[in-house]
Amino acid sequence: MIGADAIAEIVQTYDKHGWVLRRVLLSAELRQQLRDNIIELFGEAAVLESDIDAAWFSRPPKQGALAWEIRHLSESPYALLEVLDENGPDFEVSLQKVESRLRENVTGKTNALTSGNSNGKL
Repeated sequence: MIGADAIAEIVQTYDKHGWVLRRVLLSAELRQQLRDNIIELFGEAAVLESDIDAAWFSRPPKQGALAWEIRHLSESPYALLEVLDENGPDFEVSLQKVESRLRENVTGKTNALTSGNSNGKL
């Protein structure tokens, strides 16, 4: 499981490139592990209970809709990028769809790593 220092590094890297931390999705396990560091790590970003650990960042566009990126909070970098209209009627639904894609992809990777070892070899 990822630690507070690694999460701080992720947030700082995004910040350095002009991204703003908007929301954080935390499993009960990671929330418990980070309980003393949540405000320090995530500032004013909304912290939501979830079955995945991820952070939503946004960045103002040069023109057009806003870029939103969801970054899985793990040691292995994995993120999905979407360009969304925050004022659109389906904005929250769009975010949930991206979260579902992240969940499926991360779960698929985890399952492949654990089930791919069924032949008994390391």
